[in-house]
Amino acid sequence: MHDNTNNMPLIGDNAPSFIAQTTNGTIKFPEDYKGRWVILFSHPMDFTPVCTTEFLSFQSMLNEFKKLNTDIIGLSVGSIPSHLAWFRSIHDEINLKDWQNTVIDFPVIADIDLHISKLYGMIHPKTSETKTVRAVFIIDDKGIIRTILYYPQTTGRNIKEILRILTALQTTDAFGVSTPADWVPGTPVIEPSPKTAQDMVKRTKSKNKNTNVQTWYLTFRELPESKIYEKIIKK
Repeated sequence: MHDNTNNMPLIGDNAPSFIAQTTNGTIKFPEDYKGRWVILFSHPMDFTPVCTTEFLSFQSMLNEFKKLNTDIIGLSVGSIPSHLAWFRSIHDEINLKDWQNTVIDFPVIADIDLHISKLYGMIHPKTSETKTVRAVFIIDDKGIIRTILYYPQTTGRNIKEILRILTALQTTDAFGVSTPADWVPGTPVIEPSPKTAQDMVKRTKSKNKNTNVQTWYLTFRELPESKIYEKIIKK
């Protein structure tokens, strides 16, 4: 068993603490982000094509994450000078979709000694002993890990899906509901299942016009997109 997988953090765990040098200066995590959500993601290395497209996409959606009280933190095994030189190349040379002259302004950690990568289980030895996979950790405003995603080095992430997951998590917290497969804001959410026989009978006889009772354990409820964003977006 490799030491970087023995104590990998899991959903529901406190996010492991660290101090790191980033392209925006030193950060102390999670203390510096108290009261805010965080997307912590790793990329294998600088000056790589898939990573470049991901960084452009994250940057283009940065304001949408900020509206949801969320900061983005990147990480790779590269040095700060390497990160900055790569950012300069992205700004000066890349013209893709609507992305040109893009300034990457979210912090990117230089994890040269692999300390944070191993702490978070971002090194998968059968892929590489020295490069991270594409890991994503969604960490809530209390420092709790709420979602973990892993992608191989060859497959770029869907940043809109990461935003959708974040929105779903915050909707669950705000309204006490779950979200079904393929949910997007404005489509029905799922009510908690009844916990007693009495509640089960009551649920099946419900006449609430805003709910759709499929069976006692599956009930959909209308939740308008405007109501969701009214509660979760930070002005």
